[in-house]
Amino acid sequence: MKDLTVSAIDRQNILNNLSAVADIQEYLGIRGMFFQGEFRFTKNQVVEFYEVDSSTIERYLSNNEDELKHNGYEIFKGKKLRELKAEFGWLLEDGAKAPQLGIFNFRAFLNLGMLLAESEKAKALRSAILNIVIDGLNKKLGGSTKFINQRDEEFLVSIAREPVYRKEFTSALNLYLDMGAYKYAVYTDAIYKSIFHENASEYKKILQLEEKVNPRDTMYAEVLKLIASFEIGIADAMKEKSEEMGRKLTPGELNILIQKFSERRFWIPQLEDARSKMASRDYGFRNIIHDRLKPYIKCLTPDDYQRFLGDKSKSLQDRIDENIEVFKRLKDR
Repeated sequence: MKDLTVSAIDRQNILNNLSAVADIQEYLGIRGMFFQGEFRFTKNQVVEFYEVDSSTIERYLSNNEDELKHNGYEIFKGKKLRELKAEFGWLLEDGAKAPQLGIFNFRAFLNLGMLLAESEKAKALRSAILNIVIDGLNKKLGGSTKFINQRDEEFLVSIAREPVYRKEFTSALNLYLDMGAYKYAVYTDAIYKSIFHENASEYKKILQLEEKVNPRDTMYAEVLKLIASFEIGIADAMKEKSEEMGRKLTPGELNILIQKFSERRFWIPQLEDARSKMASRDYGFRNIIHDRLKPYIKCLTPDDYQRFLGDKSKSLQDRIDENIEVFKRLKDR
């Protein structure tokens, strides 16, 4: 089980999952002071809930100030503090006359509970949080995150175009590479390794895919687009090189061509983006770590949760059913 007290990425992944945060708040049943669209909590209320002393809270605020402020902890003063006192002064106790006051919203309140190692109540909350997050995923996805990538509305477009670009690449291998049929698997792997440092079998093992599953069915739209760009780009480069030499390429020559192609500077931003999205989403959604992509793991954004779990996310079959007439027209062209 993940240790939320030590992993900033795991904490932020939960806090950016606004649906899970709402479920956790409902589970806890605490409301606080509803002020300017959010429930708010004073330091005294936090002390009371987590059953720790005030100095412990102050220490965590000092040591984790940037993270807690990022998630909604604020120092109220001036007009904002006056408005809070006017509405909830009777709840502020010692802070009623203070010139400034530290206030937690629910996300910051939850953030602190993920950090507090001294509190037994926080420890129990952390366990409940992880269960609620898992239950939320299971409820939305039916227990499996293997094909969560397909819930993105961009996936259908990417996977529909994929065979066209794939055919250009395999045709180029057939026309311009002097090697047997094994070349198709070898150079598909070469592209995968250039982009995300894993060949097909390694990728399938990490995701625990059955042999019959096509790895691309589990890849995110951004990764599929980059694979397509590599495939058509390398196909063009192979044709140009073969025509220049007046013969087919050897495997060694193609290896050099692919290496030089993938090292061109204009690929760097796209490669960084694809690796980061694969590493971060697989860690956050699938609880999977790609060892060679560890440096690229970042926290998921609220937009990631909206894309794959929000109102606009749908199963691939639902999207196909919605667009079936469009596919029929394209087929008849």
